[in-house]
Amino acid sequence: MTGAAAALDAREAGLLARIARSQEFWITIAVLLVGLVVSLFTSHFASYTNLGNILQNFCFIGILAIGMTPILISGGIDISVGSQLGLCGVVLGLLFQANCPFWLGLIATLVLGAGLGLINGLFVAYLRLPPFLVTLAMLSIARSMTLIVSNGEAVYSYGQAEDAIIALGGGKTFGLANVVYALIAAAIVLQLLLSHTAWGRYVQAVGGNEKAARMTGLPVKLIKISVYMFGGLMAGLTAIFLVGWLGSVTNALGQGDELRVIAGTVIGGASLAGGYGTAYGATIGSLLIEEIRNALLLAGVNPFWTGTFVGGFILLAIVLQRINVSEEE
Repeated sequence: MTGAAAALDAREAGLLARIARSQEFWITIAVLLVGLVVSLFTSHFASYTNLGNILQNFCFIGILAIGMTPILISGGIDISVGSQLGLCGVVLGLLFQANCPFWLGLIATLVLGAGLGLINGLFVAYLRLPPFLVTLAMLSIARSMTLIVSNGEAVYSYGQAEDAIIALGGGKTFGLANVVYALIAAAIVLQLLLSHTAWGRYVQAVGGNEKAARMTGLPVKLIKISVYMFGGLMAGLTAIFLVGWLGSVTNALGQGDELRVIAGTVIGGASLAGGYGTAYGATIGSLLIEEIRNALLLAGVNPFWTGTFVGGFILLAIVLQRINVSEEE
């Protein structure tokens, strides 16, 4: 064997070893195995209609999880994403109810989401407050504002934009729900940013060792602000599709989604300690949660058990991360 061939074999072996150690790989296997096992017990699971429901339902949490990914990579956390989603959704519904032009309403929602993220980022970056406490406050404030602006009432009419928003949020293109394409686009954009831009390298550097990143002159404050703005932007994007899909907006929109979003991201391999995470991991982790939720419903299991399974998977994901870190050390 030539030296070049030996080097190639060594690289391939190293690549396979990295894949086998990655949490994303094993979660992908888990998604396939769960689907196979459940299909053996109920034919409804693998039906076109049910698989379509799983695909559409998980996308909403998936987009939020993609927004959460750079936040976790940077060493932060955002437990206000559900409340941000709720406020963005209610504001969008009210704008449409007041006959706001369709595209202006969409832009305003995205700007609102990014603005909420900006507020979180400013407090975390410049006042150096703990991300958990800052976003806990935002969770309460945004949910309160949702009730205030809606006067505690649901929005059932979208005015002149009704047909357009329902077609966007609830429609399909080439047999797939439009939100699926939004998820794919968001995942591709994030992964390109993380893997091929200075911003992505800076985010990982800040999460890996903030002190070292600061000493090397990286714009740590701006990086922190940007990741929270990205998370807010994804909350706004999710709100747009949810408003169209549901056909109405209540002030409970997004309530309780924080746990599933964080769970999907962490289960997909993002480190709660910062420094690592991928768009694919957030996507596949969110898919696993929705797949299990759907399987429990088909099996007739009390849906209240879903939280137990989600919490268990979070603990399992953290344990796996600890094991990987110990092996590397």
